[in-house]
Amino acid sequence: MANNWNIPAWLEKEVRERDTVCVYCNGEFTPTSVSKKSAASWEHIINDSKIITRENIALCCCGCNASKGQKQLSVWLQSKYCKDHGISSDSVALIIKQAIANGQ
Repeated sequence: MANNWNIPAWLEKEVRERDTVCVYCNGEFTPTSVSKKSAASWEHIINDSKIITRENIALCCCGCNASKGQKQLSVWLQSKYCKDHGISSDSVALIIKQAIANGQ
């Protein structure tokens, strides 16, 4: 059984266990009733919804997800949003560092 984003239950469980804070800003996730911006959202690291693998699916806050949008990871990491939020290739989660190492 997959969720609304076609992510299989086993992968959703694995990613939720791995990504306990935003993979980009390291911010704590909150319920949407507290703040939509800091609520967890599904992220395709490579912007292709057909790539549903543990290497491409992550959890990030809605603020980072909205900022990144369809931008390539390497381009987004140079953005004003990332500079303002202290997000860099050194500060992101291991899963993101691996994507960067693979040319994203």
